[in-house]
Amino acid sequence: MPNKRDETPDDSPTDLPCLEKLDSPTGSPPTASLSSLMELENCVSNLSLAHEIVVNRDFCFKPQSPLTDSLEGRVTEIVHRAFWDSLQEQLNSDPPNYSHAVVLLQEVKTMLQSLLLPRHNRLRSQLDEVLDMELIKQEVDHRALDLHSLAEYIINIMASLCAPVRDPEVRALRDIQHPVELLREIFRVLGMMKTDMINFTIQSLRPHLLQQAVHYERAKFQEIMEKHPASLDNTTAWLQAAASEEASAVRAQSDSPSPDSQGPVSATAVLNRAYMRLLHWDPQDQKYPETVLMDRARLDALAQQLQMLILEASVLLLTTAQCGGNASSLQGFVGKLRQSITTLLEGSHTREAELKGALLGLGETILQQVNEAVSSQGGATLPKESQDLLKGQLMDLWKHSNPVRTLIGERVQGFLQAMLQGGTAKRSPELLGPLRLVSTELTKVGTAFERLVHFNRTVFGPFYAPILRKLLFPPGEAEAGEDSR
Repeated sequence: MPNKRDETPDDSPTDLPCLEKLDSPTGSPPTASLSSLMELENCVSNLSLAHEIVVNRDFCFKPQSPLTDSLEGRVTEIVHRAFWDSLQEQLNSDPPNYSHAVVLLQEVKTMLQSLLLPRHNRLRSQLDEVLDMELIKQEVDHRALDLHSLAEYIINIMASLCAPVRDPEVRALRDIQHPVELLREIFRVLGMMKTDMINFTIQSLRPHLLQQAVHYERAKFQEIMEKHPASLDNTTAWLQAAASEEASAVRAQSDSPSPDSQGPVSATAVLNRAYMRLLHWDPQDQKYPETVLMDRARLDALAQQLQMLILEASVLLLTTAQCGGNASSLQGFVGKLRQSITTLLEGSHTREAELKGALLGLGETILQQVNEAVSSQGGATLPKESQDLLKGQLMDLWKHSNPVRTLIGERVQGFLQAMLQGGTAKRSPELLGPLRLVSTELTKVGTAFERLVHFNRTVFGPFYAPILRKLLFPPGEAEAGEDSR
């Protein structure tokens, strides 16, 4: 499949949906019928699936199997074993009972038909002819069913339809002589082939979805709004908070504290600030903006990666400041130090209690590496006072209010804001100080964040515009303002 950029045209169609529903009551929605609730659920489900395919390049379906040690897994195993044992008893009876086998052959036929493409007319006709269920039932009645020949034909069809990655599994089927084991493996491999077909279809449709994604998601969200009038309440509160923060920031930079003397607040700046707030969202807060809800898991993951990078950069800054240039300038020292930091802090940066313990162990490891590096060059190890000071400074990083951690966090925030203002078409902003040591990872996270923001603004810009007009332009003023998209 040819590579396609995950960027969508920042156009504004003239046939926008009706968006002026911001004055809807914010209380509980009226009681809806079961059918309307199901329609709403289906609409949200379709929207979420299409959005996932568009923004996640690696999206694919995977077979879901219950854990073997779970109750569901044990029950599933018992039921499956009982079914195949029953089939074995039927085939071993005299005369053989093929009632279960005939049902399985019908299911196999149905699965094979689902793998056929529209151009497979000859193969479809052949499949109907060989797996003619009425004929098979007559052969069972006359004890003339050749199960082995049918299985061989099925395997040949599977070999012609499967993806190259499934060739080994299909070839292995030819070596199985036991009929029950053969049928079980045929079903297993057919299940994988069906998943392959679904993923192939997704990849084939993805370029077309990318072209239509903006209009599709916008239209689907409009349908949700029509069924659920309060669908923008959280989004309005989110933008309102960002607008208040931006207005305060503008006043702080102004010479006069009077609100009347300041220039108009930029809608683009409000949106950028709103998106930045999502990277510091309280996980317990349930009032997440509806227009970004489908990307919450992705944004939370990016936020955790950023916190990890902030900690890494903070540790590197403190370490290089204490050990001086002798050790930090050695070839491979910083790389080895980063590897130790990543390993020891991985998974602990989101829980304060675990972070304290991780930082304690990290201090000992870093001092050992610093002293070894200095000694290898014939230098003296760090004085006891410097070692104790460094360990104390590293331990203090568990606090969110730590000055070093705060400073690095502000620089990271400035870097991300610059990326949002510059866009993907411009060069990434320059990184200063210790952030250069994590530049590759930080740029990757920043690019992913900017791509999500760009797509969200393109899709939901028409929904944000009337909200921002009411927030930034009081009644009576001109509604002409900066385009939020």
